[in-house]
Amino acid sequence: MDTLLTCIIIDDEPLAVRLLESFVIKTPDLKLLGSYTDSVEAINAVREQRPQLLFLDIQMPDLNGMELAHMLPEGTKVIFTTAFKEYAYESYEVSALDFLLKPIRYNKFITAVEKAREWFGRSQEHHVEEPAAIVNQDVAKPINTVFLKVDGEYRQVALDKILYVCGMKDYVMFYVEGERKPLITHLTMKSVEEMLPTNQFLRVHRSYIVALDKIRSVDRNDCIYIGDEIIRVTDAFKETFNQFLQSRFPGN
Repeated sequence: MDTLLTCIIIDDEPLAVRLLESFVIKTPDLKLLGSYTDSVEAINAVREQRPQLLFLDIQMPDLNGMELAHMLPEGTKVIFTTAFKEYAYESYEVSALDFLLKPIRYNKFITAVEKAREWFGRSQEHHVEEPAAIVNQDVAKPINTVFLKVDGEYRQVALDKILYVCGMKDYVMFYVEGERKPLITHLTMKSVEEMLPTNQFLRVHRSYIVALDKIRSVDRNDCIYIGDEIIRVTDAFKETFNQFLQSRFPGN
């Protein structure tokens, strides 16, 4: 049986994403963890999910594929996808497994996937004698930061510095210790909720996610005092929040 490979697709062109998704679906033992057209959302997802394989477009706005390739966690390998063959030489500088020129044909896609299978097969053989605790240690390594696009640049923000997140239409504001103003970025509350680890952050309102260890107090009206803000826990989130409170009571 072929080696199961987990993968993520990153391309700012929706049509290109759908084509690659169709290729993944009909390729045995290739599991798609997600597809992204936004590079900031993508790098956070890659750091969190740690796929083995990344189908990565090179020419994207803001953070391009080459820049993103330098930010990947250990163990994630890249197959570049691009319409510009002049990037082929540069791709080897980041140890890409292959380089697919658009429009991508399925037979070329399969050849690239087979190269990936061979690489990971050799990698597993090389590490087969390592103790399981050491091999699994990197897989279980916690994510301590997230990348946010703020004012046209990418900021790496430590999770333990985030107080709370406030949503406003298609943007969210990250309130961070040591920052005079919130960091405003173009994301949805749903994507932020998926990005932040659930053991550290909890959504308590349609427009608010709070850092659990930054809560100073909670009053009888279910109002959370955190930073300089008072946030009311709404009915839709009370049960989950009360479960968190119960878990922190002494003796539980």
